[in-house]
Amino acid sequence: MKRLLDSVISIMIVALFSPLIIIVAVIIWLRMGRPILFKQQRPGLNGEAFYLYKFRTMANGFYHNSKQLSDDVRLTPLGRFLRKYSLDEFPQLFNVLKGNMSLVGPRPLLMEYLPLYTKEQSLRHTVKPGITGWAQINGRNAITWEEKFRLDAWYVENRSLFLDCRILLKTFLKVVKKEGITGRDSVTMEKFNGTKEVL
Repeated sequence: MKRLLDSVISIMIVALFSPLIIIVAVIIWLRMGRPILFKQQRPGLNGEAFYLYKFRTMANGFYHNSKQLSDDVRLTPLGRFLRKYSLDEFPQLFNVLKGNMSLVGPRPLLMEYLPLYTKEQSLRHTVKPGITGWAQINGRNAITWEEKFRLDAWYVENRSLFLDCRILLKTFLKVVKKEGITGRDSVTMEKFNGTKEVL
């Protein structure tokens, strides 16, 4: 049932917002050039890698020593606008249609984080990752990694279609209010370096 709802709702959203999706893609192409999409491997169900797609929000840029510029510097005004209204997330609907993701679930993070998770934190990979999730409506990037992972684990152990519908509704309200988009000290969430597991 969850897979069916994911597909039906994703098709409806793509059909309804297709003019906006096209307009965003054209503006990115005109303002930032190619590529239009940001593509990166992320861990999905059971930690298996898949390619996540988002609209590009950052410019390419490097220091003289070939080290890439920080996210704060690379994030363009257009990128800030796209993130502010979560427009950069639209391409992930195609990840949902492909079956890599669900509309609701723990957000797919970086492959390099997999060996850093505690046993409880690893629960997030026993379900498909989502475009939005319990952690996203309870702080998003404005809470710590540990708080976010506790919320992810709670979702996994309490998931239901009713909870998914509640999360989708609250996500819409969060986007409208533009809450929790940036990290506490940067434009993106700081890097996760692992958590000491309490014995």
